[in-house]
Amino acid sequence: MRFPPAQLKHAETLLAELLRSPFAADSVVSRYFRQHRELGHKDRGFIAETVYAVLRHKRSLSARCLDQVSSRRLILASLACLQGLNRRELDDVLNDTEKKWLAEAKAIRLETLPPAVRLDLPDWLYELLAQQYAPEDLESLAKTLNQPAPLDLRVNTLKAERDAVLERLRADGLFAEACPYSPVGIRLAGKPALSRHPLFVDGSIEVQDEGSQLLGFLLQPKRGEMVADFCAGAGGKTLMLGALMRSQGRLYAFDVAEKRLAKLKPRLARSELSNVHPVRIDSEHDQRVKRLAGKLDRVLVDAPCSGLGTLRRNPDLKWRQTPQSVAELTAKQASILSAASSLVKPGGRLVYATCSLLDGENDAVVAGFLANHPDFVVLHAGEILRRQGIEIEAEETLRLLPHRHGTDGFFAAVMERR
Repeated sequence: MRFPPAQLKHAETLLAELLRSPFAADSVVSRYFRQHRELGHKDRGFIAETVYAVLRHKRSLSARCLDQVSSRRLILASLACLQGLNRRELDDVLNDTEKKWLAEAKAIRLETLPPAVRLDLPDWLYELLAQQYAPEDLESLAKTLNQPAPLDLRVNTLKAERDAVLERLRADGLFAEACPYSPVGIRLAGKPALSRHPLFVDGSIEVQDEGSQLLGFLLQPKRGEMVADFCAGAGGKTLMLGALMRSQGRLYAFDVAEKRLAKLKPRLARSELSNVHPVRIDSEHDQRVKRLAGKLDRVLVDAPCSGLGTLRRNPDLKWRQTPQSVAELTAKQASILSAASSLVKPGGRLVYATCSLLDGENDAVVAGFLANHPDFVVLHAGEILRRQGIEIEAEETLRLLPHRHGTDGFFAAVMERR
């Protein structure tokens, strides 16, 4: 098989855009493909896979570029060293200088590189994680973060049962299995297109990582309660909470971004939930939030965070986040958690969660909150899940890690107002 020069050119151009863009990789890739509608489905898949492989392994691939780092060399190094294409397959796109360089690049042994370079992490992130994890654990975590994530689905229990959905997906030729922890989760092999699948169209399934699903079981909303998803975004967790409430009671979906809440509307229509009330707020201190003070049974705060637990899906985040951006986020997280807590009535439940791996965004934020809010106490997350038949290693707080649990990296603490 020969490598098509046209595909390489597109991958080169797209990668160059990604490396200089301040925007999320998925939005840059989507825009590029909209501008190049002549590319077929197979070409798009190959180009996207190639640039994402470079984003995952940018540091170790840069080391193989031997002081001449360019988007072209990064892609060639990725194709030869990661995807295993041989020189004959790349012959049509290589000049003589590149043939010589690529032979040297392939000869570099990863174990000779500094740990942060070998594990494809920026120095600041490697140092923080090295303080939290033993060397072998950090090695496994970093390697798993550099693999693509599986596709997880959540079954909408208002419309379908998991066993029936599994049977239908398998009948349609998809490799589907029950998630190991979430009672409503299904994991698919590969990246099948689902947007036109009848089960997706009728709202029986939604795409949602298993770790994210477990947050719903930690909040454990009941029929008839007043509940808020404080940072609702596009509403994946909102839809799950509504299903757990059997569409009874009142469920607020708060978010500061109109664009994100707009994405909830078609999903809401498919789900057939009638108890969800999307509300755009100006900030966590919005008057519409204050009017609900002390009235809610349960509040979920899936706080804006660095997203470093989602690197399997968003590898660009490790190159776009900085110690400064994380510090700004922790201040915001503390402010949001404090404001959201004011909604919880005595005896009510508050869940604080992030998809970050960093203690500074997790334990430290919760510790600071508890020091300033002595009327809240921590409940045992593991016990809450076990009482619902979910067997998972969890201490007082829930920590999900890709290399141990197969989910995105998540942290969650459950608190109750006394």
